[in-house]
Amino acid sequence: MELPIIYHPDYVAPLPEGHRFPMSKFRKLYELLLADGVAQIEQIHIPERPPQDLIESVHTPDYVQAYCEGTLDPKVQRRIGLPSSPALVNRTCVAVGGTILTAQLALTQGLACNTAGGTHHAFPSYGSGFCIFNDLAIASRVLQKLGLVQKILIVDLDVHQGDGTAFIFQGDETVFTFSMHCEVNFPGTKQKSDLDVPLPVGMEDDAYLQTLASFLSDLLSDVKPDLVFYDAGVDPHVGDRLGKLALTDAGIFRREMQVLSTCVGSGYPVACVIGGGYADDMKSLVWRHSLLHRAASEVYRHLRL
Repeated sequence: MELPIIYHPDYVAPLPEGHRFPMSKFRKLYELLLADGVAQIEQIHIPERPPQDLIESVHTPDYVQAYCEGTLDPKVQRRIGLPSSPALVNRTCVAVGGTILTAQLALTQGLACNTAGGTHHAFPSYGSGFCIFNDLAIASRVLQKLGLVQKILIVDLDVHQGDGTAFIFQGDETVFTFSMHCEVNFPGTKQKSDLDVPLPVGMEDDAYLQTLASFLSDLLSDVKPDLVFYDAGVDPHVGDRLGKLALTDAGIFRREMQVLSTCVGSGYPVACVIGGGYADDMKSLVWRHSLLHRAASEVYRHLRL
């Protein structure tokens, strides 16, 4: 068996010309993984759009219905930062299905990677920062309801705090939220994760990786999760337009190896999502996202999962 990689052609939906969200990166990532031999077509798993009631296990029915029907209040729509369209509604829901499938495959095979996901700014009754439905939270609830897991650890290394995820699971002892993010960055108002590690602007590879190492192993020992969700945002990169940290490509790859070898090597299954990444050079951005799947493939083979 090879590393399961999750992708759907509907991960890409049309946006207005010049929109700053890099929508094409999802298809380009899939194409790069195949072109470079990181993945074979047989490894690709295609998710289904989940039923609406699963999305409503986290989000309020009013919000889900209004978004899906295109009747959201314009102010609420603007906060998301993406326009409304039937194609984008479908894309949003299919990507949630992708993270659910990624989690299910991680449980059976030890490690699995989505080629989308990480919409951690979505709150129960509204979306924010390009995030509409919180795939990490929905997948967590679905797996718990199916009785597949009890305790979950969310490791969020996107450069922005996982504020929606932190809010959703506040006071919930079954899901531990860990967010390591740039302190002076979006969102302006932070929520309280179970563990927040705010980082100074301009932090480079070694300091970042040492900081991560000082928390990760202890977290695993303390939480003892049945499953780890890993939000592998590449926006801590020095070339990211929304990041403010200074990791290099090598630093991002070392981070992915560190997270995956520490978690999977200790016997904890990991479901990976790609999180944020914003750069003017699309080719460089897609390469950065592919580092997750390259590292995961190495770890998967090395540990003979």
